[in-house]
Amino acid sequence: MKVRIELEPELAEETVVIRCRELSPQVLALQEELLSGLHAERTVLLKRTVRGARGESGEPEEKEFYVPLSEILFFETENRTVQAHTRTEMYQTERKLYELEEELPGSFMRISKSSIVNLRQIYAITKNLAGASRIEFSGCHKCVYVSRSFYRALSERLRKL
Repeated sequence: MKVRIELEPELAEETVVIRCRELSPQVLALQEELLSGLHAERTVLLKRTVRGARGESGEPEEKEFYVPLSEILFFETENRTVQAHTRTEMYQTERKLYELEEELPGSFMRISKSSIVNLRQIYAITKNLAGASRIEFSGCHKCVYVSRSFYRALSERLRKL
């Protein structure tokens, strides 16, 4: 494999192009590694209501948190609100699930109409032939379900990681 860097000062933003004869597992792994490196330190703005705390208006106090993407287990929609789950906390985001899907790195994948999961945080999947399969995360009780229509694509992506 050859690696070449071309400097173009007039570019508005950096672009990495991979030229290949075929889309091999090695090329896909390289793409994933590049994307992961670009988003390694990225954070997402999330909000959480602080229990018992009240603002000046008497309304519940809401705090903003900048959470590293690597700590997010999954995003899910519940009652038109998108929630982000870490091992210990649950936050809200004003973003829509489809917006997150477009902007999140390749280590995140939609697994149902209402959920996006961090592939790097998956510990186990309990397959259910009749319905949705259960995804578990190490070190916590939280779980999420992958629909049958997304299960095959999820399995393939996990094998490539």
